[in-house]
Amino acid sequence: MPEQILTGTVCVAVHSPDAVVHAGLVSSLNHDHRVQEVPPERIHEADAVVAAFDTVDATALDQLRALSDRPDTRFLLVAGRHWRADVSAAIDRGVRAVLWRDTFTPSAFVRALLTVADGGGSFPPTLQGALMEQVRWTHREVLAPRGLTASGVSPRELDVLRLVSEGRELAEIATKLCYSERTVKYILYGLMKRLQLRNRAHAVSYAIRAGLI
Repeated sequence: MPEQILTGTVCVAVHSPDAVVHAGLVSSLNHDHRVQEVPPERIHEADAVVAAFDTVDATALDQLRALSDRPDTRFLLVAGRHWRADVSAAIDRGVRAVLWRDTFTPSAFVRALLTVADGGGSFPPTLQGALMEQVRWTHREVLAPRGLTASGVSPRELDVLRLVSEGRELAEIATKLCYSERTVKYILYGLMKRLQLRNRAHAVSYAIRAGLI
């Protein structure tokens, strides 16, 4: 599901095993014209899917896959304070926002839904902190020793990609970066092989989509 500029009503599917919680969430939707509930059988039409759990753990994340196996589904979780899941795994599963049940308000709920539907995210500070620690550890222990960044692309690969995106030939890039042309080829094709990119245009497109250049 690509990022979009919201121009109409946001369609929302709601899942909760607790009938009372489900009714409360639907009621919050019904009081705001910017959002509209869609029934479970039309979940594929939803801009965001709301799921309520007392405890968010690996089992809860597996349930998200059962709700929708589309890789681009965006989930908003309404959760108790029992968070026992890996934050990165939750994001990988499609979670884009989390609201704690004990601080839930209809206005915050709708704001988060609009943010999610527009391609953004909204997480409590504690989960943001946990995610930043994971990113820091991954960079320090996994990426940096291999000369990579969080994007999976090394600084010198980025330098080459930027110049390729400007339409420079390999010889020009080599001169600009004080490398041999052979080194530039090695850097570029090593990147393409690792990330399974078809050609230079595909590599540049990947870098642009990832916000690298």
